[in-house]
Amino acid sequence: MLTSEHAIIEYKAGRVFPDRLTQSRHGHYIGYAERMLSVYRDGIGKERRQLHRRIELIFAEEPDCPPRRIQAFCKLLDDGSVFRADSAGRAARLRLTLFSMAAPLHPLVQQPDRLFEQQETQTKARLAETLGLSWDQIDHALYADVLSFQQLDKFVGYPDPGALLSRYNIAQLQACLYRAESMTVVAEDDLKTILRYAKLARLLHEIERAGPSRYRMVFSGPASVLRQTRRYGVNFARFLPALLACKGWTMSAVLWTPWNTIAKLILADKDGFTSHLPSPQEFDSMLEEQFAAAFGAERNGWRLIREGEILHERQTTFVPDFVFCHEDGTRVHLEIVGFWTPEYLNHRRKILSLFRRHKILLAVPEPSVREGVRIGPNVIVYKTKLLVKPVLEALERARVAAE
Repeated sequence: MLTSEHAIIEYKAGRVFPDRLTQSRHGHYIGYAERMLSVYRDGIGKERRQLHRRIELIFAEEPDCPPRRIQAFCKLLDDGSVFRADSAGRAARLRLTLFSMAAPLHPLVQQPDRLFEQQETQTKARLAETLGLSWDQIDHALYADVLSFQQLDKFVGYPDPGALLSRYNIAQLQACLYRAESMTVVAEDDLKTILRYAKLARLLHEIERAGPSRYRMVFSGPASVLRQTRRYGVNFARFLPALLACKGWTMSAVLWTPWNTIAKLILADKDGFTSHLPSPQEFDSMLEEQFAAAFGAERNGWRLIREGEILHERQTTFVPDFVFCHEDGTRVHLEIVGFWTPEYLNHRRKILSLFRRHKILLAVPEPSVREGVRIGPNVIVYKTKLLVKPVLEALERARVAAE
């Protein structure tokens, strides 16, 4: 994905228009895209800065390509690449050794004289011999831990030029959503898929019925989250390709502009964006994966079910993360809160009250619990991971209370 620094956005009459490459105006970009892919396919062993320079040269004569668009292409191509990393810290150790050896010999000059005696080429040759390396080897390894000097090891890339350009359009949409305060999706046809991906992205959301088979989902945006805003912003942006792959929806996002005013991004399934939708992962997060693995399929008479049902109460909808079924027939739902705002937690408490005929447990992160607040029997507080023991204790409390 792109970062906010790569975003190209036009604000007009209260609307947001992210940069988009179209067939009518940018049909010739197919040729550029093929050349860019060739640079990376043929660039194994080249440094990142060298690859970026070649991409810049492709657009040297193109009047309709701002520098930020070129930088965005480089970022997307890098995302499809594997670069050699210096995780062992060899480059830092080499620099320390080499600079310590070279320090007494400075300054190095092209033509030595009585004042400056150290000739550069000869001195480098002596240092290289001492280290048991050629100077070319030293030159390549000296800054291998610096991003721009990393060498390309593998390019997975994109299946064709059109896929790269399509990814660019979606990436610009994603980048502008980093400024979103909220997003509202009205869905009909693919509601379950949209809900599934919203929960995979761990988005703070509210759902209500807008008709017999029509639902309105309101998502809190990155601009509304108090903690871990960058990680939430990435999750928020990752949800977009899933939405674009669905049918029968409209979306309106409220964004903050650089001038601290509000503007809207409006999209629909008929706007012609092509999603590169990946297969959904089984779990929303590492937190849930670790908990489900620790709990197992069944424990102490409780069977764990992944998103067993969608609950309705008048116009409000609730989709739990887990459902636990006891061998005696007791059913208890568990909702895990990852990201949070005070408003979102208050809303979740109201949900618990509205759905009180159902047994619902709420797992909340410790930083969200204000000092002095009484923790109810249906609330589980966790630190970095959700432990099995407190969940089992809460499940048993819920089962006993139902008897």
